[in-house]
Amino acid sequence: LLWSSIAVVPQKAFLFSGTIASNLRQAKPDASDDELWEALRVAQAEDFVRALDGGLDAPVAQGGTNLSGGQRQRLSIARAIVRRPAIYLLDDSFSALDVHTDARVRERLRAASATATVVIVSQRISTVSAADQIVVVDDGRVVGTGSHDQLLGTCDAYREFADSQSVPVGER
Repeated sequence: LLWSSIAVVPQKAFLFSGTIASNLRQAKPDASDDELWEALRVAQAEDFVRALDGGLDAPVAQGGTNLSGGQRQRLSIARAIVRRPAIYLLDDSFSALDVHTDARVRERLRAASATATVVIVSQRISTVSAADQIVVVDDGRVVGTGSHDQLLGTCDAYREFADSQSVPVGER
């Protein structure tokens, strides 16, 4: 029962041989096409799936090797959304997305998962900065907890990490 309420999306997205639809329905076998398209919209995958020959019926090679890393990650996120779990565990599952797509997926996911708990593991500050609670782990130890603003003021490791990912004003 516990596992049925959790959707896990690992960094290395794995897809099965079959079609886009059969991969998404791994999460919910009786999902309608409308549910699949909605999940694809949230995951910012609708456009590229519609462009594929066959759309939802487009073939997927074992492991998704016929798709880019970002496409595989977005399809894996969409599969989790189809499930509508109580808990999403997203383990660096935005790493192959550019920062703009990452932001759009997180914005749509926030609305789609409003009643769920969402745990995001990430090495990208922009991915976690809007989280209610951030846990900073350094060398296997928790070294800080709080919001982005709180951690900037209280956690040296977080502040250094944030500074290392910042773009100087003149280079934006």
